[in-house]
Amino acid sequence: MNIFSYERASDANAAIALKKAGLTAKYLGGGTNLVDLMRETVEQPEVLIDVTQLPAEIEQRADGSLVIGAAARNTALAAHPAVRSDFPLLSRSILAGASAQIRNVATVGGNILQRTRCRYFYDNAARCNKRQRQAGCDALEGFNRHHAILGASEACVATHPSDMSVSLVALDAVVHLQGLAGTRSMPLRDLHRLPGEHPEIETELQPDELITAVEIPPLPFASHSTYRKVRDRASYAFALVSVAAALDLDAAGRVRDVRLALGGVAHKPWRAAKAEAALKGQPANTDSFRAAAEAELADAVGLRDNTFKIELAKRTIVAVLDELKGDNA
Repeated sequence: MNIFSYERASDANAAIALKKAGLTAKYLGGGTNLVDLMRETVEQPEVLIDVTQLPAEIEQRADGSLVIGAAARNTALAAHPAVRSDFPLLSRSILAGASAQIRNVATVGGNILQRTRCRYFYDNAARCNKRQRQAGCDALEGFNRHHAILGASEACVATHPSDMSVSLVALDAVVHLQGLAGTRSMPLRDLHRLPGEHPEIETELQPDELITAVEIPPLPFASHSTYRKVRDRASYAFALVSVAAALDLDAAGRVRDVRLALGGVAHKPWRAAKAEAALKGQPANTDSFRAAAEAELADAVGLRDNTFKIELAKRTIVAVLDELKGDNA
């Protein structure tokens, strides 16, 4: 039995003080990932620090930006009128992410910071470098249908499971952090790390830091956006490939601006910067969309069971952009 104590923090300062006092403490939001890992004895914290008293407000500012408290529930964010009208890709990604019961409990901060993982991470009998450094990775030669095709390493080929984070990366979201050293901010796309030789280190957070808020800057064409998730079953399954996209066309039908991010393909939400660069100024047609997808996936490497994801990612990018082109017409 895993014995642990429970503390409820009244605010961020109290949470950080408790974390400092408990060396094996973990912050607890909705617990939809952490409690699951504790049940499987993958995580065994001695102290759980409840941070659900952090700000949960969702505020749209006059300039069109959106500020989301880290303790906001996923259901509340997906249903917020400003999100549904001005950032529909975000609402759709949350609704694609899990069952209604989980969305009702899960927090925004917790969703972003859920562990990058695969089935071997849960299996204590399997070799996993994320659980035990230099133990090996059984996914490399095992069942790896859902694993990474971009940014992976010999140490780890797991993929980040958050649908919401993919849309937030596409929207240039910024995370606001607080820890013993004070407050700081960073782009969400820089928060998560690729595995390299240290897949056990998943983010750029300091051990005591926590997310206090997420800010989405104004993006006028974000209302012309969508999120598409391809998965093995219709509900509550991680993405094989997902695409978050927003598209802006000029009067001549050329791509004036675009945002693209991919899920299910890497150890972190993957900003498709090469595809964005290839698209700007190009005619908004299937040929341009395909060329951009080819540029983004040029460095993709498949494993025994997941090479199909390379072509799947290309086709999904093209399909999503074709859909948005029609919405812009």
